[in-house]
Amino acid sequence: MNGIYPLPTEVVHLIAAGEVIDSLAAAIRELVENSLDSGATRITVSIWAEQWRLRVADNGIGMNCQNLKQAASPHSTSKIRDRQDLWNITSLGFRGEALHSLAQLAQLQIASRPSSLSSSSNADSGQASEGWQVTYDTQGVPVEMEPVAIAPGTIVTVDHLFANLPTRRQGLPSVAHQLKAVQAIIYQIALCHPQVTWQVQQGDRDWFTLFPGSTARQILPQLLREVEVSDLQEMEQTSGDEDRMSGIRDQEEQLRTPDFAFPTPHSAPSLYLLLGLPDRCHRHRPDWVRVAVNGRSVNLPEIEQTILAAFRRTLPRDRYPVCFVHLQVTPAQVDWNRHPAKSEIYLHHLDDWRDQITAAIDQTLRLNPDTLPETLYSDRIGHLLKTAETGGVWQTSQPSSNLESGDQSASSTPNSQTSISLKALAQVHNTYILAEHPTGLWLIEQHIAHERVLYEQLCDRWQIVPLETPIILKSLTPAQVEQLQRIGIEVEPFGDQSWVARSAPALLAARSDGAEALIELSFGGDLQTAQVATACRSAIRNGTVLSHTAMQTLLTQWQQTRNPRTCPHGRPICLTLEESSLSRFFRRHWVIGKSHGIQ
Repeated sequence: MNGIYPLPTEVVHLIAAGEVIDSLAAAIRELVENSLDSGATRITVSIWAEQWRLRVADNGIGMNCQNLKQAASPHSTSKIRDRQDLWNITSLGFRGEALHSLAQLAQLQIASRPSSLSSSSNADSGQASEGWQVTYDTQGVPVEMEPVAIAPGTIVTVDHLFANLPTRRQGLPSVAHQLKAVQAIIYQIALCHPQVTWQVQQGDRDWFTLFPGSTARQILPQLLREVEVSDLQEMEQTSGDEDRMSGIRDQEEQLRTPDFAFPTPHSAPSLYLLLGLPDRCHRHRPDWVRVAVNGRSVNLPEIEQTILAAFRRTLPRDRYPVCFVHLQVTPAQVDWNRHPAKSEIYLHHLDDWRDQITAAIDQTLRLNPDTLPETLYSDRIGHLLKTAETGGVWQTSQPSSNLESGDQSASSTPNSQTSISLKALAQVHNTYILAEHPTGLWLIEQHIAHERVLYEQLCDRWQIVPLETPIILKSLTPAQVEQLQRIGIEVEPFGDQSWVARSAPALLAARSDGAEALIELSFGGDLQTAQVATACRSAIRNGTVLSHTAMQTLLTQWQQTRNPRTCPHGRPICLTLEESSLSRFFRRHWVIGKSHGIQ
């Protein structure tokens, strides 16, 4: 472990710290970040909110006696040395203010014992393996030191926080709100550091425990109890995976100083994406659209808006996605020295990252072998099996429909790709297409699958065509006329209380209900809303008999869409029943002899 030393005055003047400790949550955030910087894999947080007391214990590399004496001094840190290091931050903490601030605001006590890893490189070998406990005064000067028997690691205890600033306590929210803020802080950090075990206590009672995982995909279901691991998909891209990522790397190479060596963890840009599949989980508020950079959760409104835009027309109205994006950026390309909480940053090449995130979400939402569901909810499986048990109307050879391969209006979208083999088997109740997949059976609702196909075609090729026979529209309000003109439809007065439409969207031009469709489009919304309404009206209806060829054509087109999991209104399109679920239901894993009562 590097020694703890005071920062030069010129560096102190460059640091934008302000009030570092302004609440219980802020105190815990600073202490937990120190624990992570020390390499801890197990962190225990204990809170006595009513007594304004907290304790953070970890199994990190610990500190020797000399570093403990210096730990709470102002602007003392082991993480940076000079002003150049401010533009090369590779740790969560770097200002050297947290412990000194806690000493000023509370009674601070630190007990620590170096691990064998740190003590082996320690010059003070006589005290390398000993544990020491130090109590500090309000200036961060040790006033009491004594040996203590503890395991390698560090325990920081803070008593009577803000006791000398009673107005600060009065300005803080209630205890319940403060505990909620503490929980939110730990949740954010846990997502960024999935390898850590967290034990959190209120007083002497266990509050919650978070178990470690290989990625954030194993952590998020512990934070949102209604979310299953199978509801989530993840993707990780490094600088070699995408041209855009390589472009970011090339731009960063130009900004490097000749003698600068980047740390290995951040030597190349990378993107980690974890998202909830839109047909399975979403939220009433955008409270689980999270962005992290280099191990710390940050506020980047531009990227958050990019995420929300990427999920548009895949979720129900007024619902928001579950999405976590973690960027690993070379240290020179991010400035942490902007906000005391280090939650607001300056990130270079922001537009390039936004493009990369949009492309990653688009790729993850497609249907391909890497994003196929592992399992599905048992209630969905039960509903499908119940349907199969009670029987259905099976159609495998029926008259053709507008989905035959020759119909240009339902042709596959351009620049699409599919790698999933779906074989149409039958039509259930003239509503669902039953398809065979190598992993099991899929049930696809025909109307909303076709709606998704048509909607994406309209987004790619929105075309207003002249009408051979104009359509008469009656009793339009000025707002309705303005709306039709806004989306490109030519409308003119035609007598008293009548209007004539001389153009219409291509999909609606030949329909017998063209007037009703145009009236529907006149009720408001932007162009995208009009495209959704057009696709919905033009899609095949449930109850329509499809031939086997039409079913297979629809399946092929649907797989090639960009967002095949939900329709533009956010309804799920497909129910999957995996082969493993069928095996469990029919008890195919039973031993034949035992199932017949043979011992």
